[in-house]
Amino acid sequence: MAVKLHVDAISLSFGGIKALQNVDFQVNSGEIFAVIGPNGAGKTSLINSINGFYRPQSGAIRFDGRDITTLPPYKRAPLGISRTFQNIALYTNMTTLDNLMAARHIHMKANMLTGALFVGAAKREEIAHREVVEKIIDFLELEAIRKVTVGALPYGLRKRVELGRALALEPSLLLLDEPMAGMNVEEKEDMARFILDIHERQGMTIVLIEHDMGLVMDISHRVMVLDFGQKIAEGTPEHIKRDPRVIKAYLGQEANV
Repeated sequence: MAVKLHVDAISLSFGGIKALQNVDFQVNSGEIFAVIGPNGAGKTSLINSINGFYRPQSGAIRFDGRDITTLPPYKRAPLGISRTFQNIALYTNMTTLDNLMAARHIHMKANMLTGALFVGAAKREEIAHREVVEKIIDFLELEAIRKVTVGALPYGLRKRVELGRALALEPSLLLLDEPMAGMNVEEKEDMARFILDIHERQGMTIVLIEHDMGLVMDISHRVMVLDFGQKIAEGTPEHIKRDPRVIKAYLGQEANV
């Protein structure tokens, strides 16, 4: 199986705080790879390093065989890397439709003049991008709120809009940073269904950070566990749930194995 993402022994520090210490793993194409760990374990720092918001002091990150360690985020997105955020980062004064259309900017070719005149190629391009976005709206069941200002939406729907915006980039690697945080049970079930559908219909590679252990164990192919910036375990969900180091990290006690 082809390797989609290879994180090669990266370390990241902020002053005296070691956020990541020699973290090494790879994600195969078409895989749902989960990253779990207690608060402060370094999970979001890892996503930010893959996305380019942080640059590790050592190690390397390879995507589809290409070294992207030093690439800024705006150069990684066109390669096929997209993400959602732990804290929602939408354009709150814009509608659901406009938020998704904004994510299409990396695929737009029209220049400022033709775009302003909205004729010829620019008009055809706009129509094509709108078709992509409308399919995402249908897929995520956002039809009822397509013209609603995002800032007026309840939390669970805003998280779904953010997932839609990430999909509008047409990624081949989707990074999900706690996509179900703060949701009720029904909202979590809906989000889990959408994530599985994205994976099954598009064969998309997904890196998932999530605190809901039951959900992680249900939908992930493999799981990596971080604690204090270090990888302490990696394997199948069945293996991880029985690992005494993982149980100790979460429960603060040794497991009876």
